[in-house]
Amino acid sequence: MKIKLAILENDQNYLNRIVSVFSTRYADKLQIYSFTNQEMAMNSVTSEKIDVLVANDSFEIDVQKLPARCSFIYFVNSADVDTVKNQKAICKFQKAELIYKQILSVYSENAGSFAGLKFTDDDCKVTMFVSPSGGVGTSTVAAAYAVHLARQGKKALFLSFEDFGSADVFFSGDGQFDMSDVIFALKSKKANLSMKLESYVKQDVRGVFFFSQTKFALDMLEFKHEERMQLLNVLHTIGTYDEIIVDLGFGLDKDHLDYYREANNVIIVGDGSELSNIKIYKAYTALATMDQSSDMPIANRFSLMYNRFSSKTGRSVGDVDLRNVGGAPVFAHATTAQIVEQLAAGDLFKKLD
Repeated sequence: MKIKLAILENDQNYLNRIVSVFSTRYADKLQIYSFTNQEMAMNSVTSEKIDVLVANDSFEIDVQKLPARCSFIYFVNSADVDTVKNQKAICKFQKAELIYKQILSVYSENAGSFAGLKFTDDDCKVTMFVSPSGGVGTSTVAAAYAVHLARQGKKALFLSFEDFGSADVFFSGDGQFDMSDVIFALKSKKANLSMKLESYVKQDVRGVFFFSQTKFALDMLEFKHEERMQLLNVLHTIGTYDEIIVDLGFGLDKDHLDYYREANNVIIVGDGSELSNIKIYKAYTALATMDQSSDMPIANRFSLMYNRFSSKTGRSVGDVDLRNVGGAPVFAHATTAQIVEQLAAGDLFKKLD
């Protein structure tokens, strides 16, 4: 699938150059339409079903007239300008690759929330691990899945979105930066965000990429939803990772629903206990009910996985349309590191491959 990109620019020389570069480098990714006339560009947005419209800031674009599927960005001359006329802006005088990545980031935000489409679905998957019942080892399972992928030679990034979660429990690597630096970079709105993120990430000896925990626990509480979404979108579109594994607390508020829409798969983890089953049943039933009145259903992205399942006392969750993708027993007297190794080496994730 190609992104349909329309560029409206009054500088014909610049327009020719950017179209030529994009056509050469990203012919398999972009279908480009170029205009110097605003009326023709706006007509094309509808007739050609344009995904992204980029216009020089000298034009007055009524974004209310753009279809919901069409993302919009202004071209500006300065790298210090992030918004123009209350719309997102990108500097036209920078490397074509950076312009391309920023266009992808804006596109992915809208495509992911509007139609469940993602330009990079074939290149980078997002798998989230959640649980409405605590104490079932959700974070451990997520970390083990990242190790499982790394052992297959895939570039897997483990990303903890839990307020008091920590990747350092499972992974260790060299580097001076941590999640506090990531949060600061997002808040400061640096133009070279993707490059900064690449310098902040660490790699575990087993191959898993991750961000170390924040310097102070309260830093995560300052990590706003919009910034988390931006981080996820940038990591998704930079083309570095085969899969992003997100450790996330469960919720059905708007913020959590936004996260779920960004995922290819959402794995609910339970342990087969009566309490865990009741909570999972209620949570998934509520989600399915919400889907009935939504234009963007997401319940079909959810699957069920059992961890710490006892063959003597454990029971499956009944009467829910959740696909069971695997299960693991209790590992008695094992450390966290040992459990991660056992889960990664077993057949728990076979159905996710």
